[in-house]
Amino acid sequence: MEIKRYVEELIKRRLFKGKAILLFGPRQAGKSTLITKVLRETAQSWAYFNGDEGDAAELLSNTTSTRLKALTEPHKIVFIDEAQRIPGIGLTLKLITDQLEGVQVIATGSSAFELANRVNEPLTGRKYEFMLFPLSFPELCRHHGLLTERRLLEHRLLYGYYPEIVVKTGEEQELLKLLAESYLYKDLLTLEQVRKPALLEKLIKTLALQIGSEVSYQELGRMVGADNATVEKYIDLLEKAFVVFTVPAYSRNVRNEIKKGRKVYFYDVGIRNAVINNFNPIHNRIDTGALWENFFIAERKKYHTYHQTGGKLYFWRTTQQQEIDLIEEVGEKLYAFEIKWSEKTRARFPQTFTINYPEAMTSIVHPGNMETYLMAAE
Repeated sequence: MEIKRYVEELIKRRLFKGKAILLFGPRQAGKSTLITKVLRETAQSWAYFNGDEGDAAELLSNTTSTRLKALTEPHKIVFIDEAQRIPGIGLTLKLITDQLEGVQVIATGSSAFELANRVNEPLTGRKYEFMLFPLSFPELCRHHGLLTERRLLEHRLLYGYYPEIVVKTGEEQELLKLLAESYLYKDLLTLEQVRKPALLEKLIKTLALQIGSEVSYQELGRMVGADNATVEKYIDLLEKAFVVFTVPAYSRNVRNEIKKGRKVYFYDVGIRNAVINNFNPIHNRIDTGALWENFFIAERKKYHTYHQTGGKLYFWRTTQQQEIDLIEEVGEKLYAFEIKWSEKTRARFPQTFTINYPEAMTSIVHPGNMETYLMAAE
């Protein structure tokens, strides 16, 4: 079952423009599959290197243009998978882009912290960057229709959107546990900064139990037995490995607004459920509201990234516990969302917010109208 990815056409339009193409995203999100599909549809021959393979990494690290030319001829496209594993990859990509005339280099990476740090300086002005998340609601609606995807919502809230999980029905729990226990941590646990893998796993479980709730590094530290600095560092690494993302508090200095809070969400709710080993049906859960909130906010994050809106995500809360689930700042515009699982739940936006932010457009989101906010520009 081939599911067309949103960034496929964007990448195709950037081929042979004289710049490197970089595709970031979590392991198993479909990066290699997508690039292979793009390359098979070109008329050009291509060379493939996998940074996870020691000999390939050695050949491509700290190299010269002469050596690279010998390695890649006569191909016009060079595809480097898992490029974050290759020392000095930024310079290698720069040499291919600058010195090998008419050759297009494409690199994928599952670790923003390594690949971005290694390529940004050498490739200044010489690269196009794209993100690939697990599958999205609009991608699957295009694949098999809006009605079918709406009917599958409860299934998605349990098992998420990783491509293999979506395709291999009946094997979701087994595959998700494997994914959560191995692939997602593979890059993290090879880093010298992660000296305590058990602590990292404990922190992930703690975060998984607190989706939708404001978290403090101090409180998390007490819960997992670590200092604030370690908690902050590990959450930052989890973000850069595309496991979780943080949403800060929104404030324009209204007197009673919380200004420094943050929430942590998972890029994929299936991974979140695997981390806490809870695949109970939606009607038997006490965290359905939090799961739905995580799902919708992750989908909005994908939306803004894919459509390059520059949109920034926040939540809003006052010291009196008035709260709005999601605030989006897109250019000069402000949007406020209350995210409810039940269409019957009454929701009102606090006067403190509407008075201080009269320009904000307010919406109440539920499963019955979600496509309005997830497919508006599709």
